[in-house]
Amino acid sequence: MDPALKPRLRRRSVFEYAAWAVCILLALGLVVSVSTNPNFQWDVVAKYFTNESILRGLVLTIYLTVASMVLGTLLGLVLAIMRSSSIKPVAATAGVYITFFRGTPVLVQLIFWFNIAALYPNLSIGGTDIDVNALITPITAAVVGLTLNQAAYMAEIIRGGFSSVGKGQIEAADSLGMSSAMKMRKVIIPQAMPSIIPATGNQVIGMFKETSLVSVLGVAELLQSAQLIYARTYETIPLLIVASLWYLVMTLILSYPQSQLEKKYSRSTSRLPRKAKKVVLTDPEGIAR
Repeated sequence: MDPALKPRLRRRSVFEYAAWAVCILLALGLVVSVSTNPNFQWDVVAKYFTNESILRGLVLTIYLTVASMVLGTLLGLVLAIMRSSSIKPVAATAGVYITFFRGTPVLVQLIFWFNIAALYPNLSIGGTDIDVNALITPITAAVVGLTLNQAAYMAEIIRGGFSSVGKGQIEAADSLGMSSAMKMRKVIIPQAMPSIIPATGNQVIGMFKETSLVSVLGVAELLQSAQLIYARTYETIPLLIVASLWYLVMTLILSYPQSQLEKKYSRSTSRLPRKAKKVVLTDPEGIAR
């Protein structure tokens, strides 16, 4: 090793140890401050952490997340196919949809769908009149608003994943006479998954936290459940901590299947063996060269 590099390496290690020491001291100080401050009211946090109302709100939050992600992904797949279509009106329609729903706040969209009856109080489908005010309940408005917003983002994620597949792979599949369905199942999807899954996992986690916005519609999800309790008991901080802890726990739980799927669909990479064997070349008589 060049002697001129030794002092540099030594300084870097000292700085690294110093950085670790500072981080540990800050973490310890934060833990001591949080655990000893009576204003956090950890006994109240423990009391309400498994409260029946909080757990019902958590279940509703999970339902909104799953429903919105499943429906949003299916609609996003359709939009991604439309966006990639060679038919310009179809591609333009998908592009307008994606631009609109990505360009407006999801909170505004939720409030809009909750009040859609102001624009269309009644709908007639097949001669049957439908009362829109009765149809669009707070939960229905929440699912519709979150789904339509999520579909716009999933469409771009899926389209980006499809675009990551090389044209040569598609041409090879065509040359083998694969049908469109087989080509999608055997060639495009497996190679697009490594690009789609990380972004989709982030969207799931983001959707789980975005469900807190539906509290403005009066939906008793996790945050609204906590708000209803502290509006009665005036224990605001402990109840907000309860909601935050549940959001954190569920985020960690959702992160695990994402990592497993990423490992499953990750592209295989060539790795060198740890210890390469020595290759000895010999001449026809068996004598080593």
